[in-house]
Amino acid sequence: MTVTGVIGWSRLVGAAIVAACVTACSPAPSSDAPVPARPPNIVFVLVDDMRWDEMGAAGHPVLETPHMDRLAREGMRFENAFATTPLCSPSRASFLTGQYAHTNGIVDNTARPSHDLPTFPRELQKAGYATGFFGKWHMGNDASPRPGFTHWVAMPGQGEALDPNLNVDGKALRATGYVSDVLTDYVESFIQRSGSQPFLAYLAHKAIHPNIVQRDDGSLVPVPGQPGGFVAAERHRGRYGQRQMPRRANAFKPPVDKPALLRKIGSLPPLGRETATTDDEMRSRGEMLLGVDDSLGRILDVLERSGQLDNTVVVFTSDHGYFYGEHGLNEERRLAYEETIRIPLLVRFPPKVKPGSVSREMALSLDIAPTLMELAGLAPLPGMQGRSLVPIFAGSPAEWRRSFLIEYFSDTVYPRIFKMGYSAVRTERHKYIAYRELRGMNELYDLQVDPYEEHNLVGTPAGASVEADLQLELRTLLTDTSAGP
Repeated sequence: MTVTGVIGWSRLVGAAIVAACVTACSPAPSSDAPVPARPPNIVFVLVDDMRWDEMGAAGHPVLETPHMDRLAREGMRFENAFATTPLCSPSRASFLTGQYAHTNGIVDNTARPSHDLPTFPRELQKAGYATGFFGKWHMGNDASPRPGFTHWVAMPGQGEALDPNLNVDGKALRATGYVSDVLTDYVESFIQRSGSQPFLAYLAHKAIHPNIVQRDDGSLVPVPGQPGGFVAAERHRGRYGQRQMPRRANAFKPPVDKPALLRKIGSLPPLGRETATTDDEMRSRGEMLLGVDDSLGRILDVLERSGQLDNTVVVFTSDHGYFYGEHGLNEERRLAYEETIRIPLLVRFPPKVKPGSVSREMALSLDIAPTLMELAGLAPLPGMQGRSLVPIFAGSPAEWRRSFLIEYFSDTVYPRIFKMGYSAVRTERHKYIAYRELRGMNELYDLQVDPYEEHNLVGTPAGASVEADLQLELRTLLTDTSAGP
């Protein structure tokens, strides 16, 4: 452990001694008073760019994800979980704060101050938790420690797949090994030395993002590696050989009624098969994901060996999805289509979550912070805009959301989607996308009859009957979340 780490742990031990003294000096409770239960540990695992359907438990016929599948068997899988902003930095801020991007101010991937965010780890730390962050902070390239964490292991910017540079409790060092393995080593050590103190281990993987470097202005510089820059651990390379990876029915199909995507932009080719994610890239992503699954298995094992597994809330999710050629798209992400807003979400906690349960309620990235705070016995922060998922663990609640806001603030990283910032509403059946800077290019889909979002209903008789209602619902959501009228 570094000197800084020792100091951090010494402070925690000191705080624990003070708390014990206060308890000892207080009047003794009556003999029939309930003994407070120890708060649960929390392990939060965040994958980068993982689609909701990239695991065996979600029906993927090729990808090997035994530990994710175990988590689904022993906990709850959410079939309808969503990122409210399908972009790395804003999504990460939403998980931490329980707030929309327009509220917490992290609206894109450029360098923005994140030291003052009102995060749930800060509240857990105040409540006596040991809190460790491991991996990709990715709100700016600054990897220095953030408030709310007693132990800090972070990568600058996007991080490297091999021999990653790290900031460990304020000290820069270069690790040796594959990034998912290196981060998991730190997580295991953190859990093993937790002792009787409840802990939060927040693991934000580099995988399955390409091995690139991102400048402060958001521009991306590729680093040579496997197809598409997806670098798997050496032991996993070639695992899928030439296996045929499944694609959705809208893959390779050029958009025909999406005016924003049909704009002629410089010399960019039209969207279609030639612009889609290749089979090699899909296989390389799948092989990179094997390292994430190995990591999850190791964490479950160390919790089980230490007797802490069933008193630990384990959450597994992703910041957003990825295009595999749907509408001819590839790495653009960001857009409000199902492939990028839908995320995997698994929760294991036997005291509250029935094994093998599946929820179809709409769960959001915003919901994680208030959920974990409630499970830790804490009230949500006043500014949180998500809802605790605890009522869903007990069964479908009588009242739950029937719509939610999706937002994206335009940037210049991908020329094809320049000026495609939007506010969108998704209900159980429909989706309406209103572009902020593009006039006459809005989109409306009936997801019940058109799950692949191929037929834009704006301006059609079928759309006329619901468009006004969806516009009103969107305005209501914007007002209710203080995003504007």
